[in-house]
Amino acid sequence: MLKVNIVAVGKVKEKYFAQGIEEYSKRLSRFCDFKIYEILEENFTKPTPSEELIIKKREAERILPYLKGKVVAMAVEGKKFSSEKFSKFLTDIPDNFSEVTFVIGGSYGLDNSVKARAELISFSDMTFPHTLFRLMLTEQIYRAFMIKSGSTYHK
Repeated sequence: MLKVNIVAVGKVKEKYFAQGIEEYSKRLSRFCDFKIYEILEENFTKPTPSEELIIKKREAERILPYLKGKVVAMAVEGKKFSSEKFSKFLTDIPDNFSEVTFVIGGSYGLDNSVKARAELISFSDMTFPHTLFRLMLTEQIYRAFMIKSGSTYHK
């Protein structure tokens, strides 16, 4: 069974996002071994551009040990997929890897040391709150497996 990990900077504080993530996590258990790892987010008040680089570097040091299997970083400059193409991308991973790790960076994005280890994908040119995006990614992973199974969920 494919292991699917999400490594995300920060905690989900909103109960409604946490409930949605939990629901899709339960649904995913029939398709994969699904885990979410929360990485401590750096707290700076109004950081300067040089402090933003420090923040990304510190968060990267916490992220890097969790990168296993096929690594996919969520980044605005990444490749965009339709849900069907994302399904094929995800469900073809077991051909070469037994594990995939998706990475969601913090408020200032991901350090280049993380991006260099990953394939970059994007859901949109828009920026989303990180907790909302975690829910969106979890739902899209579930949708990908449902598409692969031929379910009507996608319609």
